[in-house]
Amino acid sequence: MQGEVEQQAPMQMVLRVKHPSSLSSGSEEASEGEGSSRSALSVFKAKEEQIERKKMEVRDKVFAQLGRVEEESKRLAFIRQELEGMADPTRKEVESIQRRIDTVNRQLKPLSKSCVKKEKEYKEILEAYNEKSKEKAILVNRLIELVSESERMRMKKLEELNKTVDSLY
Repeated sequence: MQGEVEQQAPMQMVLRVKHPSSLSSGSEEASEGEGSSRSALSVFKAKEEQIERKKMEVRDKVFAQLGRVEEESKRLAFIRQELEGMADPTRKEVESIQRRIDTVNRQLKPLSKSCVKKEKEYKEILEAYNEKSKEKAILVNRLIELVSESERMRMKKLEELNKTVDSLY
């Protein structure tokens, strides 16, 4: 609004100078012409200064905006780095744990096979051991029976001999 008023004032001045209703003498016209050209020159300078001020204001605003944009860009870059930093350690740790799990799995496979093989061997050996234990138990029982029978027979024989000896006297 103020710019419009400032623009209208110099235009009116220029119009007054050039308007044919101002009938004056030649010397007055010369001084008035000189005054009007000075006035037009001052109006032009004022306009140039006003344009230069506006230009500086716009330039300052642009630089201020650029500064804010630069600040925001730096802030965003920092946030991006923080996010990547947060994702990185977990990703590295997860990868490390996955590698360790793979290594342990590779080590477990032969151990598992060996364990199954040993369990099979153990069962076979246990079965053989149990069979031999049963056989031993049977043999021990048979031995006990034989020894008992032998003792009984010997006792019987001794008793018979003892009777025979007693009958002789």
